[in-house]
Amino acid sequence: MREKKIPVYFIIIAGGTASGKTTLAKKIAELAATNKTSVRYWSMDNYYKDFAEMSLEERKKINFDHPNSLDIQLLVEHINKFKNREAIEVPIYDFTIFSRSNKTLILEPADVIILDGILALHIPEIRNHGDLKLFIKTADDIRFIRRLQRDVHERGRTLENVINQYLTTVKPMHDLFVEPSIDVADLIVPYYEGNEVAMDLVATKAKAIIEENN
Repeated sequence: MREKKIPVYFIIIAGGTASGKTTLAKKIAELAATNKTSVRYWSMDNYYKDFAEMSLEERKKINFDHPNSLDIQLLVEHINKFKNREAIEVPIYDFTIFSRSNKTLILEPADVIILDGILALHIPEIRNHGDLKLFIKTADDIRFIRRLQRDVHERGRTLENVINQYLTTVKPMHDLFVEPSIDVADLIVPYYEGNEVAMDLVATKAKAIIEENN
């Protein structure tokens, strides 16, 4: 008799830019992974469209905080492959050139998939796959400071560029798309730097839910 596959448990983590999504995802993965349960962390950051046909200056003007900047079709295709326990080939986005690099990453399937992204709960084609939907609620000033530090030190941006992008696209798109998606979350996580208690509580809750479904 053919062995029945256990359904893949899909966790979605949303929240504003630099809100702590990756930190929470890694904490859940750390607590939930056991000898019996495999966990895979995955980010929407690599699913921006290529825009390779555009010049660098043109790509710099793209509103990357709008849903139209994402390759939703490819992301949904990969979600379905993961749910069917198939490996996926993830594009790697290079934020220094605002385009995909020529490298990809092979991710093997797992019992639990954790996907994070600022628009993960806004886009129906994505959020409808979520068995557990989380939203990290982080103060705007904290998020801006964290984004500023990241973009300057890791992505080669200037102070002026980061501030201009935040005011012209990041903040308006957050208010329009990201923040309203909190209404569809199953759990809301209050976050600030060093808030290990909230992180541990949510990760432990996620682990308990995962164990109930495996």
